[in-house]
Amino acid sequence: MIEYDTVFRARRLVTAAGEGSGCVGVAGGRIAAISPLQADLDGRRVIEFGDDVVLLPGLVDSHVHVNEPGRTEWEGFATATRAAAAGGVTTIIDMPLNSIPPTVDVAALEFKRRSAAGQCFVDVGFWGGAVPGNLAELRRLQDAGVFGFKCFLLPSGVDEFPPLHPSDLDVYMETLRGFDGLLIVHAEDSTAIDRAPSCHGGRYLDFLSSRPRAAENVAIAQVIEAAWRTGARAHILHLSSGDALPIVASARRDGVGVTAETCPHYLVLSAEEVPDGATQFKCCPPVREASNQEPLWRSLADGTIDCVVSDHSPCTRELKRLDVGDFGLAWGGISSLELGLPVVWTEARRRGFSLTDVVRWMAEGPARLLGLQRKGRIGLGDDADFCVFAPDEAFVVDPERLHHKNPLTPYDGHRLFGVVRGTWLRGEELTGERPRGHLLTRGGA
Repeated sequence: MIEYDTVFRARRLVTAAGEGSGCVGVAGGRIAAISPLQADLDGRRVIEFGDDVVLLPGLVDSHVHVNEPGRTEWEGFATATRAAAAGGVTTIIDMPLNSIPPTVDVAALEFKRRSAAGQCFVDVGFWGGAVPGNLAELRRLQDAGVFGFKCFLLPSGVDEFPPLHPSDLDVYMETLRGFDGLLIVHAEDSTAIDRAPSCHGGRYLDFLSSRPRAAENVAIAQVIEAAWRTGARAHILHLSSGDALPIVASARRDGVGVTAETCPHYLVLSAEEVPDGATQFKCCPPVREASNQEPLWRSLADGTIDCVVSDHSPCTRELKRLDVGDFGLAWGGISSLELGLPVVWTEARRRGFSLTDVVRWMAEGPARLLGLQRKGRIGLGDDADFCVFAPDEAFVVDPERLHHKNPLTPYDGHRLFGVVRGTWLRGEELTGERPRGHLLTRGGA
């Protein structure tokens, strides 16, 4: 009989076949066996779970702003990856901006990797950036292992990461198509936003008017048209406008290589509930009206939206300008890396979705987007990355108990369902005492 390093006996677990029960044998950090619960798998260590928890694959969050180096007072690799582990997330991919320097060439990528080395409690990979003037760097960054390239179609909020003009999309996408690179796009149209009312003061509906759905709809259409013309792959980041979903669905039916994500805050929070002056709710695109949530949930159900990721974009308390409550002055970004699973699960269960659905959106979907073939599933040969989740246990969000460096969140005081009881990375439980994460590259570690 084979003796495994660890055997997990779970009365409830989610695999590619759905939710059931079973034993999972782990050897050398990978899943080596999946057997019925009554199977007598032998392990040097046996972990048995009761009926109140479900063994899920570790979540994959492909949209995280770590901000180190350069703005480590906003967040850093140690704090971000501790928060990820506390939330059942075992893999994150870091965005190229808000760090200084931004990840727009190989030298900056290597500097960021050196900054991250030895600090990460979960696995970490990196996006590159697509900005004016770095077209020649894209292939070099791809060869160095980034997972794709982020661009903005309007000012990003930091001067060192300027936007591409929509007219630049074709040449950047043509270049990326040559080596099957992926362009990931913050899709809001700058002209539409310039024509919208300016944002100032503490009234949330004024901020919402300054970032209209039309700006997002126009930009998404521009990206899809460029992907159709060039044959390149494109991914729409943090899609918030339900109006844009029919054109995404139509493009996919026509064979255009476009995918899309949304975020927990667009699925759960609504403009109607945001108090005036509550700048912890500010993000771009903005949290929209409650009616806008319905098409987002329908598109998760039918597969038009591929995944749900955090867009964890923290800053210091001072930059949120809670002292004056002015949405025009406050930094835009929501911290939810640690809370994404219970936030999504609380609303998903109310709507009749299952944990299998949540795993598809928050583990399998991001892993597929990234090409991480051993992540996001409980399957033979996959990394033994697990989230031990108690779906019926409720808690009230207390920002002071979160692991983010700046524990400011719009979920403060929300009652959520689903508690992460433990997180395992390659067969080892993450206790927060010793960093165990690897730095990932496209195609390997």
